[in-house]
Amino acid sequence: MVTLKGEHIYLRALEPEDLDFVYEIENDSSLWSLSDTLTPYSRHLIRNYLKNAQQDIFEAKQLRLAICNAKSKAIGLIDVFDFDAKNKRAGIGILIKTEADRSKGFGKEALQLLLNYCFKVLHLHQVYANISETNHASLKLFENNGFKKIGLKKDWNYDGTQFLDEYILQHINNN
Repeated sequence: MVTLKGEHIYLRALEPEDLDFVYEIENDSSLWSLSDTLTPYSRHLIRNYLKNAQQDIFEAKQLRLAICNAKSKAIGLIDVFDFDAKNKRAGIGILIKTEADRSKGFGKEALQLLLNYCFKVLHLHQVYANISETNHASLKLFENNGFKKIGLKKDWNYDGTQFLDEYILQHINNN
């Protein structure tokens, strides 16, 4: 049976209690380059987002899940976006919030759980990710989980001082 529970983490739908956690992530300007964010989000806006987060993926075209550790503490977020049911594809993004929780295998386990969900429950044929050339940890994570670099977008993102290239990676389910 397909599940969103792994050995060390589990994925769950966002809850109203996640307001502060999501607020901190969305307003951490050091992370804005990962999501093309340019302005802060208000608590009111995030509260309304959380109220509507239970919307079906077929309607919302996206799904955001909390990554929780064994103590049920949210440590990150993982997203399915640009969901295209007709063409059976979607984008994936992941963020582990603190440096202390990174490089412990949580991201790997979360990505594997989400891939399993995408392919076995949503019946997607392929998923993709857009990753900056300088984000070596994410590139390694996705490549170690079956994603292949299929293109390089030159000077794609401006980080405030320079333009950076961005890879597009793809994982096609051949089962």
